Amino acid sequence: MDKSNQSSVSEFLLLGLSEQPEQQPFLFGIFLGMYLVTVLGNLLIVLAISSEPHLHTPMYFFLANLSFADACFSSTIVSKMLVNIQTHIQTILYGECLAQMHFFMMFGALDDFLLGVMAYDRYVAICRPLHYTTLMSPHVCMLFLVACWVLTNLAALLHTLLMARLSFCAGNTIHHFFCDVVPLLQLSCSDTSTNQVALFTVGSTILTGPLSLIILSYARIISTILRVPSASGRQKAFSTCGSHLTVVFLFYGAAIGVYLCPPSSQSDGKDRVAAVFYTVVTPMLNPFIYSLRNKDMKTALRRLL
Repeated sequence: MDKSNQSSVSEFLLLGLSEQPEQQPFLFGIFLGMYLVTVLGNLLIVLAISSEPHLHTPMYFFLANLSFADACFSSTIVSKMLVNIQTHIQTILYGECLAQMHFFMMFGALDDFLLGVMAYDRYVAICRPLHYTTLMSPHVCMLFLVACWVLTNLAALLHTLLMARLSFCAGNTIHHFFCDVVPLLQLSCSDTSTNQVALFTVGSTILTGPLSLIILSYARIISTILRVPSASGRQKAFSTCGSHLTVVFLFYGAAIGVYLCPPSSQSDGKDRVAAVFYTVVTPMLNPFIYSLRNKDMKTALRRLL
């Protein structure tokens, strides 16, 4: 068998956010702090919702799953980066790199799907309140959740299997702080056309599907709210959507900045900084957004603490 058709790379070198040794202690400290806040904040949201019976509603059910996905999403990226900085070893094994890519894509897509389902939940609650208990019954919510997990796992598995068939004999240096799809494809010396087609097709479907559901849901929500005669009624209806809309803008704004901006317009450094916002900052902010703007969540967190 021709060795050129085999992967000759057993590990990759992650350059990280900075190649300057004097900046490593600062980076370790700040990212350790952000990571602890992210994990603690999201787990507190999960525990608060689980411990309060009056929060066992579809909206908070999906919020708990979103918080769990955010904690896992950040752990997939930041934990390895912290280990590399602390040990001064920037390598990641080939299998670990594929596993990191798989879970990164899975939890990122899961966030996307859950935000779409949460928008649909708000649409039913505001536009079809008489049918809410039927359309968003516990059985239906569980079906939504299972569908989100299955679809995101299948999408991530497809990209992982396609990546595993490639050869990496042109170098092993990844100009990033984690194993993302595009930097890995740039290192391959195989034909990546199938990967590129799958990345565009599946990626655009995962991005535009939930986003379309969010846009349609909020178009109907706004239309319904504007017909409410009292100003207090309109304000109350809008307040139930404020936290979700804020998270949607953060998530899609960061994702578009990372993946849809032309590569030629950004340097490697700017790409990595944008990815930090998407993988670290946004999951850290979500618990604050939902807890500070929601009286029920603040009450539940006070009782939990």
